[in-house]
Amino acid sequence: MNGAIRNVNHSVSLLSDFDVYLFKQGNHFRLYESLGSHVMTVDGAEGTLFALWAPNATAVSVMGDFNGWKPRAHRLRVREDQSGIWEGFIPGLGPGTLYKYHIVSNHDGYEVDKGDPFAFSWEISPKTASMVWDLNYQWNDTQWMQDRHRANSLGAPFAIYEAHLGSWQRVPEESSRFLTYRELSQTLPGYLREMGYTHVEFLPVMEHPFYGSWGYQTLGYFAPTSRYGTPQDFMALIDALHQQGIGVILDWVPSHFPNDEHGLVYFDGTYLFEHADPQKGYHPEWKSCIFNHGRFEV
Repeated sequence: MNGAIRNVNHSVSLLSDFDVYLFKQGNHFRLYESLGSHVMTVDGAEGTLFALWAPNATAVSVMGDFNGWKPRAHRLRVREDQSGIWEGFIPGLGPGTLYKYHIVSNHDGYEVDKGDPFAFSWEISPKTASMVWDLNYQWNDTQWMQDRHRANSLGAPFAIYEAHLGSWQRVPEESSRFLTYRELSQTLPGYLREMGYTHVEFLPVMEHPFYGSWGYQTLGYFAPTSRYGTPQDFMALIDALHQQGIGVILDWVPSHFPNDEHGLVYFDGTYLFEHADPQKGYHPEWKSCIFNHGRFEV
């Protein structure tokens, strides 16, 4: 955190009118650049801009380690364009800040604390707070980026190695712990190249509360799991694979999500991300919620 933590500035936004139009139409494919938490400087003050979609809320606040987790100390303001997006810039907050959103619903006075659906980083499970983070990184994969159209073309040979990062190798001398992203970057690329693989497919690395799901019950779609390191550590792994000529495929689960209270379920006191009808919105085998893809914003 940098400097004093002051009142919320409600005049800052990363969303243009066109962004909001695309969002309402379900055609905005880079929302992570506008929603969530973003470190920036405004009028000479370093801080973090927060933006959250909660159209059925009457109040949204940011709470965290910076304000003693007080649920109403730093309130966001809803935009006036009927988008249901709440925004606010808080000076003094930077990478590493832990936070959640306190949401007061317009439905029966329901109140809940939620993680950020667009967070770039989260606390290590079983803790549940989102974490302000930046994505600064110096990539060294220029050659791969120039040649990848050939390596990924339909006419190119493909040999894909599937891996769950937490299971691929262990450290028996240290209670059989799994490797970190940085440790994997030292061993996995060379192994794949030696074995003749062209690509590696990772089981979901997006943040997930239940490790036993192997990532298939995702909550943080824009954050690599913190179990193995930081977003930059994950970038270093991708970078190392690209430098060895190995393409990377990420498993992705846009069909359902777990019903942990800090996640997407009943987000603003309504069935916002999932179907309200349990016959459509509940997966009995996974005991998870099913996305309502008929809602444009979802």
